[in-house]
Amino acid sequence: MKKAPIIWTTTILFSLTFLVAAIAVPWYAIAVGFGWFEIIATILALGYCGMSITAGYHRLWAHKTYDAHPFLQWAFAIGGAFALQNSALHWSSDHRDHHRHVDNDDKDPYSAGRGFWYSHIGWMLRDYQGEVYHDYSNVRDLQKNRIVAWQHKHYLGLTIATNLGIPVLLGWLSGNMLGMILSVGVLRLVLSHHFTFFINSLAHIWGKQPYTDKNSARDNGVLAFLTYGEGYHNYHHIFEYDYRNGIKWWQFDPTKWLIKSSSYIGLTRNLRTVPEERIALAKAKMQLQRAQQKAQLLPNAEQLLQLLEREYELLVARMQDFYQLKKQFVVQKKQALIEQYQTADFKLRYREFKRHMQQQHQHWQRLTAALH
Repeated sequence: MKKAPIIWTTTILFSLTFLVAAIAVPWYAIAVGFGWFEIIATILALGYCGMSITAGYHRLWAHKTYDAHPFLQWAFAIGGAFALQNSALHWSSDHRDHHRHVDNDDKDPYSAGRGFWYSHIGWMLRDYQGEVYHDYSNVRDLQKNRIVAWQHKHYLGLTIATNLGIPVLLGWLSGNMLGMILSVGVLRLVLSHHFTFFINSLAHIWGKQPYTDKNSARDNGVLAFLTYGEGYHNYHHIFEYDYRNGIKWWQFDPTKWLIKSSSYIGLTRNLRTVPEERIALAKAKMQLQRAQQKAQLLPNAEQLLQLLEREYELLVARMQDFYQLKKQFVVQKKQALIEQYQTADFKLRYREFKRHMQQQHQHWQRLTAALH
C-alpha cells in the first residue's frame, strides 16, 4: 500500500523546533542560565497558548459549550495563532470529525486505533486527508463568525507576528534576546504542541473509563494537569457539550474556572452543563457492566447476574425519584426566594411610604398650625 505523501512544512517545523528545544535550550540553561523574567514569561505564554486552544478552539468554537464576548474571542484567536495549531476553523473541523467518527481509522483524523505515534503527531506529517483537508462543511456556523473567519484568512501572518514578534519584544524588554527566543519562542511552542497532542494520543490510551466504554477516551488526572483540564476525556466524549471536563470541585480544570469566572464579569454566558441525573446514570451503567463481567467468572454467575440486574433497576428508580424531587426542591427554593424578595421589597416600600406620609403629615401640621 502506497504511503501518503509527506507534508514537508509541518515535518520540518516539528523536527527543528523539537531539536532546538531538546539540545539548545538545555545547553543555554547550563552555560548561561535563564532568569526569572524568562521563566515567568515562558509559563505565562504557555498558559496563554494552552487556554486559547482549550477554552477557545475546543470548548467555545468546536463544541459551542458557551458564548463568549468578542473581546475574549479576539484574545483566543490571537493566542491560537501563537500556539501554531492551525486556524480555529480548521482545528474545529478536524475535531468535530474526530468526535463524530471517534476510533474509526478511516474517518477519525487522529484515530487512536492507528497507534500512539499516529494519533499524537503522525497524522500531521503526511497528507492522509487529501481533499478532505479543505472540506469545511461541518463548520459552516463558524464560517459566519467574523472573528474566526478573520483569523482563518490571516492565519499565516498572525502566526509569524506572534511567534516571532512576541519573543523578540520580550527579549528587547529583558535585554536577553537569545534567551527569550529559546524559552518563549521555541520551548514554549514545543511544550504547547505536545501537551495538546497528548489529548489525541495518551488520553485515548492511559486512564479510566468511568462513564462509557463505547470509545477509547479516558479520564486521567495527570494529563488534566498538563492540558488545563482536558485530561478528563472519557467524560468529555460522552458529554461533549458540557463546558466542564472536570465536573468535581477538586478536579483540576482551569479552563472551566476561566469560563465560569468570566461569566461573572459578562465575558461569557449561556454556559451549558449536563444534568446530574444523566451523569449519575452513565456512571451507574458502567459500574453494572463491570460487575456483570466479573460475576460471569464466578460459580454462581446466574444468581449474581440476576441480583445485579434487580439492584441496578432499583438504584435507577431511586435515582430518578431523588433527582425529580431535587428538581422540585430547586423550583420551590427559587419560588421561596422570589416570594422572600417580594416580601422584602413590599416591606421596604411600606417603610418608605410611611416615612413620606409622616413627613407630609408633619408638614401639614405645621402649615395648619401657622394658619391658626
